[in-house]
Amino acid sequence: MRVPDFWRNSGFHLLQRDATRRLRVTDDYLRAYFLRSEIRPVADSSVLERRLHAALMSDPRRTVPADEIESLADPDLRHNYRVLLRFRQRLLDAGSVEACYLSLFETGVDVPPLFVQQLVHVILRNVLDGCNDPLRLRAAELMFREQKVALHDGHPLVADLDTVQRHASGDRYGSLGRLIVEARGSLAGTGLDVLDRANADKYWERESSFDTVISLAYGRPALNALCAVIEAWVSHFRGVRVQVEPLREIKESRWSWHIGLDAESTATLNDLWRRLDVGPERLRRMLALMRMDFVEPSDVREELRGRPVYLGLAFDEHHVVRLKPQNLLLNLPLARS
Repeated sequence: MRVPDFWRNSGFHLLQRDATRRLRVTDDYLRAYFLRSEIRPVADSSVLERRLHAALMSDPRRTVPADEIESLADPDLRHNYRVLLRFRQRLLDAGSVEACYLSLFETGVDVPPLFVQQLVHVILRNVLDGCNDPLRLRAAELMFREQKVALHDGHPLVADLDTVQRHASGDRYGSLGRLIVEARGSLAGTGLDVLDRANADKYWERESSFDTVISLAYGRPALNALCAVIEAWVSHFRGVRVQVEPLREIKESRWSWHIGLDAESTATLNDLWRRLDVGPERLRRMLALMRMDFVEPSDVREELRGRPVYLGLAFDEHHVVRLKPQNLLLNLPLARS
């Protein structure tokens, strides 16, 4: 069966793969950034603005002298060009989209968060190429789009934060938007689909709309799907095979290693490991716990071989989840750097 295309707005089809399946930057990929509304000329743009933009569309790798930027009259446009050209240089210097993404966290993030999210989006499109599991794709959205959580009968329902905010008035999705925004209420009579195994194929109809909901409750297939995405992400970047599975709880009192996938879970796991008092409200915010094991023990630091790495994901006091996929790459206890 032919696997449907997905995330067509990620820019994946503008890039090229190399022999290691890394994404190489192309002129067309760079042109897409110069077509952003913050850069693209408008009706009252000056001759200098139009000339610079046309030159970059013709040659997206063209060196732009600082005085050429300074000659632009609009200070906001000058700022936007500086930011975008700095990002372009990072892409070109890194050699691949993946290397650019890692370099941001190794040397300091100096680009807008939106650009970082777009890198994760297109890298995941590459990692999951050929995937025919809609739940896995929906779970992967947590890695590049903020989510809103509502607890319904003890089940954590996760919806795209931007989509929820745009439809919170109920104009399109009735009470579900309000439910997720307020993190309370009833699901009865709502029109936004909660994806499960039985109806997961609905995802293909709107794979780039970010308008479906999943449950990350223990035992639900979406949580298992997120575990599979994490396995693929780590393998793609670090070249090691890991197995990740959901947990109800961490039974070890002094475990060896943990990684919080967001700021909230990192702080909670750190305090639990130190045996500090963690109140019920913070524990209630723990959305998911997972266990990671390395297939090849030699991939792990010698003193940690045979021991699991525990992963945590939590929502903040506003019921928002901000998963940081870089934590999975920077904080692994690998035997080699």
